[in-house]
Amino acid sequence: MRTTVNIDDKLLAEAQRYTGEKEKTKLLHMGLRALIQRHVAKRLIALGGTDPHAKAAPRR
Repeated sequence: MRTTVNIDDKLLAEAQRYTGEKEKTKLLHMGLRALIQRHVAKRLIALGGTDPHAKAAPRR
């Protein structure tokens, strides 16, 4: 999908320096994936220990 976005030049340059990625499309994809992964991890953490019927794992 093609779209037009306005991105701060300094923010873009900083992201390019950190990642080494020069292609803007790839850089945007990397950023979106990182954002999604971060929020998925937060959701998983929030679910931790919420199953009242869970049984302890057997020990050796």
